[in-house]
Formats: sequence, structure tokens, C-alpha cells
Amino acid sequence: MRPLSERPSTRTSMRQALVAGSLASLLSAGALALAGRRENRSAAAPVNAVSHWYWGNSALRRQGTVTRHTLVGYLIHHGASLFWAGLHARAVRQIAALRTPTGMVVGCVSTAAIACFVDFRLTPSRLTPGFEHRLSRPALAGVYAAFAVGLAAGSLLAGAVARDPASAGRDE
Repeated sequence: MRPLSERPSTRTSMRQALVAGSLASLLSAGALALAGRRENRSAAAPVNAVSHWYWGNSALRRQGTVTRHTLVGYLIHHGASLFWAGLHARAVRQIAALRTPTGMVVGCVSTAAIACFVDFRLTPSRLTPGFEHRLSRPALAGVYAAFAVGLAAGSLLAGAVARDPASAGRDE
């Protein structure tokens, strides 16, 4: 591990974004599927809804697994997850406090909260996630919580948490 004061390289930040974004995407897509199954009797419906970016509003009504909607919806969701993970990785690179365990958790929860705010308050309706048309607010909160957990777990796996500078001289 690097000392806390050492800034991660661009390559390390890119790896963190890829790993953390992918894990966040998988966990939040899993939350979408579970909530969709519970609320719509279709695990695919919320993921299909994301494809409204490409297919228009008809995607918001798709129930079952349909390759053109489900695959496109997941790919858009995955790309958005990588985008937010990239912004988070950049913040981790710039702010040493985000490289501590507590800072990492706070940063991941903050990133998920900002993503939620941007998705539903600042984004034009044509570019919202779409799954808000299929899920309740509590389910949406669960999706963004799963995103934060995936982002944190992926960041830890990618080595985004540095060791404490006080322990730099000790053997581990």
C-alpha cells in the first residue's frame, strides 16, 4: 500500500474507476432486478426502462427480458456507473482524506447521493435513468445505496485506501 500522503497515479485512478464502477453497476443492477421483481413482477422491467435513452418511451413499459431493451439498458447503466466512478476516483486522487477507510465510505455515499440528485433534479427527462418510472422511492433509495456499497467495495479492491502515514515505517 501507498502512504496516505502519496497521490495515486492516473493509471491507478483509472483502474479504481473501472473496478469500482463495474462492481457498483453490478450491485445496483441487482438491486434494480430485485425491486423490479417485487414491484413489477419483472426483474428486467427497471433495466429495460433505462433503454428509453435509445428506444424512447416504449422502453419504459417493457416487462420481460428483451435483448434490445435489457442489454441496451444495462450497457447504459454500466456506462453511467463508470462515469460516476471516474469522478469519484478523480476526487480520491485529489483529496487525501478520501483515501482513508472513513473518507472512502463518506466519499462513496456522497458520490451516490450526488448521482441521485443529478439524475432526478438536474437531468432532462429524456436522459433520466428511466427506472424511476418502474420503482417506488424506497426502492430507488435501495438502488443508490447498492451503488454506494459497490463503489466502496470496488474502490477497496482496487487499492484506493492508503495506509496511515504513522504506520509507514512499521512492518505489516
